[in-house]
Amino acid sequence: MTSIPEALLWCLSAGTAAAVVLAALSIRARGQRADLRSRLSAAEERNSATLHSNTELSARLRATEAEIRHLAGTRLPDLTLALAHPHVPVPGLMDARFAGTETDQALSAVLEQVSEAITKERARVDAAAQSTLRGATTTIQALLYRLQTSLQEMQHRYDDPNVAQDLLNADFLNEQALRRIQATGVVCGAWPGLTREDSYLAELVVGATSRLRGYERVQVSNQLRDPIAVVARAVEPVAIVVTELLANALHHSHRELPVTITLQQGNRGASVIVDDYGVGMHDDEIKAAMELLAGDEDLLLTQLGDPPRSGFAAAGQLVRQYGFGVHVEPSPYGGVRAVVYIPGDPLLTVLDESAQPMSVMAPLPHRSGVPDRAGSALPTGATPPAAAPAAPSAPAAPSAASYESPAPQAEGELPRRRRRQPVSELDESAERTASLPPRSPEETGSRWAALQRGTETGRAAAQSEPPRSPEGNAQS
Repeated sequence: MTSIPEALLWCLSAGTAAAVVLAALSIRARGQRADLRSRLSAAEERNSATLHSNTELSARLRATEAEIRHLAGTRLPDLTLALAHPHVPVPGLMDARFAGTETDQALSAVLEQVSEAITKERARVDAAAQSTLRGATTTIQALLYRLQTSLQEMQHRYDDPNVAQDLLNADFLNEQALRRIQATGVVCGAWPGLTREDSYLAELVVGATSRLRGYERVQVSNQLRDPIAVVARAVEPVAIVVTELLANALHHSHRELPVTITLQQGNRGASVIVDDYGVGMHDDEIKAAMELLAGDEDLLLTQLGDPPRSGFAAAGQLVRQYGFGVHVEPSPYGGVRAVVYIPGDPLLTVLDESAQPMSVMAPLPHRSGVPDRAGSALPTGATPPAAAPAAPSAPAAPSAASYESPAPQAEGELPRRRRRQPVSELDESAERTASLPPRSPEETGSRWAALQRGTETGRAAAQSEPPRSPEGNAQS
């Protein structure tokens, strides 16, 4: 039988072992709890990071969507507007955080592709429009030339002064329509549509003046030293350019203010200088005008405004094709000065006035105090003969008294012939002009009709009478 102390000893031993086991289990449990707490903390951190990442992704997604809406609603419309009007700015990114990122590159690629597509389509549509206008203006221009010929024939057929005046008015209106059609066709790449022979520069300027409403305000001053003429192929282009510059000067100046034209001769060419006293042009307007006058080959009809203004654009196309120059700048008189420079080689020539007399409607050069026929020698309010809106006709041959022997020239210079009246006849003409009142349109039409009747009567008499021999003329 086991004694009590031994039993107690065993009990104590068992308790001690149990305590040790319990202590070990407790320590293990505490370690597990710490591990669980660390895992839970890590899980919470990961969850927080995930939530933060999701928040950032959501914010970035919302910002990307906003950029796309900004691209579709603002940047693309402004881009299409800037392609037609370069001064319109195209906005950039709405959120600067996207600068240089793949999103920025993708949006920029969209803008470039849209810009290229719009540019190609605009060029295609504009080319089709120009082709249509070119065909239409060519046909209309031919019809207007036929109408002009018919009106000229009617002017010679009817002797009634009232009919003659009405025909002159109709011819003048036809000239206005022809000028606009011609300028539109030139802008669209058409040929000017008219061929001429070598023409004196002074005659060309007077002819350009007669195409415009308000021609009576134009004052021409001829400062040329020689009988300079424009070669045949460039006559009509130069006339068109001078006409458009004059139209701009007349339109932008008061109807009571004059527009002056000065013909100047240089060492390498000649210049036609147009000065007006109008409202002038701002720096940006002059810059835009010079760009049009430079003759850019990629000119679009949509760049001419609404309604289109084709004057400077037509001049620019002709400048590029024929090799002369046009410059626009502020005038010393507050308006605009336009200079057409025509190089002597290969666009100018010198004609023999004895073989091809200059029209009496052209202004005389200012040499040795000879006044200008179409310039300041006229009294105030008088209408110069060159401004009559009649259709162009063959220049009348002046009398032998209006020519002098060739003027002395330095060695190596071209001979010059000066067309002027004798001093006594010039004085009498000036006195008569100063004493006579300005002619009315009715009186001008009446005189024109009388001239036509006399011409027709002379032609009829020449056709009805048989030719006479020299002997018969001597006997009579």
